[in-house]
Parts: sequence; structure tokens; C-alpha cells
Amino acid sequence: MNIIGSIGKYAIGRWRYLRRLAAVSAAVLVNSFLPRSWPRTVRDVLARQILFTGVEAVRFISFLALLIGISVVVQAQLWLTRAGQSALLGPILVMVIIRELGPLLVNFVVIGRSGTAVATELGNMKISGEIDLLDAQGIDPFIYLLLPRIIGMAVSVFCLTVIFIVISFLSGYFSGLFLGGSPGDPRIFITSVFSAIRPADITNLLLKTLIPGFLTGTICALEGMGVTAAVTEVPQATTRAVVRSVTTLFLISALVSLFTYV
Repeated sequence: MNIIGSIGKYAIGRWRYLRRLAAVSAAVLVNSFLPRSWPRTVRDVLARQILFTGVEAVRFISFLALLIGISVVVQAQLWLTRAGQSALLGPILVMVIIRELGPLLVNFVVIGRSGTAVATELGNMKISGEIDLLDAQGIDPFIYLLLPRIIGMAVSVFCLTVIFIVISFLSGYFSGLFLGGSPGDPRIFITSVFSAIRPADITNLLLKTLIPGFLTGTICALEGMGVTAAVTEVPQATTRAVVRSVTTLFLISALVSLFTYV
């Protein structure tokens, strides 16, 4: 009976958490389309979130894309050229970089870099009473704190993924050219890649960037706001935010792949 009770308690806890996550996500989506939800102060918070999550991460994302281009794209060029299958270069790069690797790596970086920051910041604000102070002043914490952070994270993930894809292709092409991989004329390389992109790939890219980025922001915000009593709860909330965000990322990635390609 103790085992059955533990399973039931765990299931009820997960159901309540998923219900709260769905409710907050729906509220963010609805309020994001309401003009009254975007006064100047909220727009300033959104701009700062995009600056921190997106703009300041461009250098690191570009470095990762450079390494991926040198390792993955160059290997594909050399292998296919030697095998006489250069026509498969575009489809393989689209399948590896655009469909899977780009969105996954960028989401990992955003979770580790910005998701932890959001959970820690909101947790410390909750402990110090800043959120209650905002509420007492007539400022809705949901609109001022959660909405711009969640939207800013989703937008940043999408933009960073596009930057990652472009830089990885460019670095891979020029590295292959330098290493004697005979990638051919750049127009032919670009044409082979673009001709391999299908409408399903565009849908896949949008869903694998916007949805995980949105849910990462929501999960991290909920974990931060869920801190109640002590400062020691903040690192625990941050750890839960990372674990749940990564789990959600893989789950959404698998579901999107099934939805778009199966």
C-alpha cells in the first residue's frame, strides 16, 4: 500500500505541475497579444531579456557553430566527395544541422545560460519580498516579470538557431575549401542546401525553437516563483528548472520530429 500511495502521490504531483504549467503558458500566450500588456516598462524588460539571452550569447553560439561547421560539415563534404555522392550533401546537412543539431545545441545553451539566471533571479526576488512589493504597488508580477522573460527567451532561441545554422554552413564550406575537400562553387553549395529544404523543415525549425524556448522560460519562471521560505531553496529550484527544461526539450523534439516527418 505504501508503494501504491507513493505512486499515486507522485502522479498527482506531476499532474498538478503540468496543469499549472499549461495554465501559465496559456495566460502568457493570451496576454502577449493584448496591447495593454505591453506598457513601456514591460517592453524595457523584454528588450533586456533579449539582450541577455540573445545578443550576449551570439559570440558563444557563433563559436559553437564554427566548431560544428569544421567538424560535421567538412566531414560530410570530404566523405561524400570521395564517395562520388556530392548530390547528397545538401539533404544530409539539412537533416543533421537544421532538423536536429542546431535547435538542440542552442536550446541547451539557453537553458544553461539564461534559464538558470531566470530561476535564480526570480527565486531571490521572491525570498527578498520584491515580488510582494511590486504587487503592493499595483504592478502585476505576471505581466512585469514572467511575460517579457518567457517571450524574450522564445524569440532569442529562434534567432540564435538561425545564426547557428548560417555560421555552421559558411564555416564548413570555407574549411572544406581550405582542406581540399572540393566543395565546388559557393552558389552550387548554397543551391544544394536550399533545394534540400522542404516546408516540413521550416515547420520543424519553428516548432523546435519557439516551443522549447517558450516552455523553458515558463518552467524556469515557475520554479523561481515557487521558492517560499529560505535562500537555500533557490539552488534547488534552479536545478529542478534545468532538469525539467532539458526533459521537455527532448520530449518536444521527439514529438515534433514524429509530427513533421513520420
